Amino acid sequence: MYTTVMAWQRTLLHRDGTLERVLEPGRHRYDAKRCTLIVVDMRPRLLNVSGQELLTHDGLSLRVSYALNWQVTDPEEFTTGAQYPDSVLYAAVQDAARRSVASHSLDELVADRTLLVGDLAEIGMAVTGLGMRVDALNARDLMLPGELRRAALETVLAKERGRAEIERARAEAAALRSLANTARLLEEHPALLRLRTLQVATTPGTQVILDPRERI
Repeated sequence: MYTTVMAWQRTLLHRDGTLERVLEPGRHRYDAKRCTLIVVDMRPRLLNVSGQELLTHDGLSLRVSYALNWQVTDPEEFTTGAQYPDSVLYAAVQDAARRSVASHSLDELVADRTLLVGDLAEIGMAVTGLGMRVDALNARDLMLPGELRRAALETVLAKERGRAEIERARAEAAALRSLANTARLLEEHPALLRLRTLQVATTPGTQVILDPRERI
């Protein structure tokens, strides 16, 4: 009987329960009565680690999800090293992330999300002998408890209110300086006030009431 191994596959050929050889890409003949084939996909894979409840160094809880890029490097070790190698890898990511988050405060983790990611070398050591390589680990989602989200929102709003108050105070100070400069200028040059009065009087619709005690 024949089997075809694709370019992205390796096939383990077991004869009478014993691994005889690893079939490379191509067409191969084998004894279907005595042989068993196990196909291993060698393409890069993505492992999604769903939201993990983690505690920070300052005792606060947060929820983080991860994405791990990995690939099979040795089909024999991957098949025989553990019953469920994916589960071993999943647990290794959980442990590395838990240790990484526990060593930093919430403020540090929010400011630098790379701190959420565990040590790749540590994950690689955990799956030694399982015929796989860990390429990259990324923190995808960071979810804070409701109370922390509200507190963070209030902090942002307080900062924005503070900026608005500062800008308002600056505008008021600028207006007061302008009035002070105008008053000083009119005090030094009284004729300017009379000229300004005449200028306003020429505006259409303006009503001017003259006080006989004043001279224009």
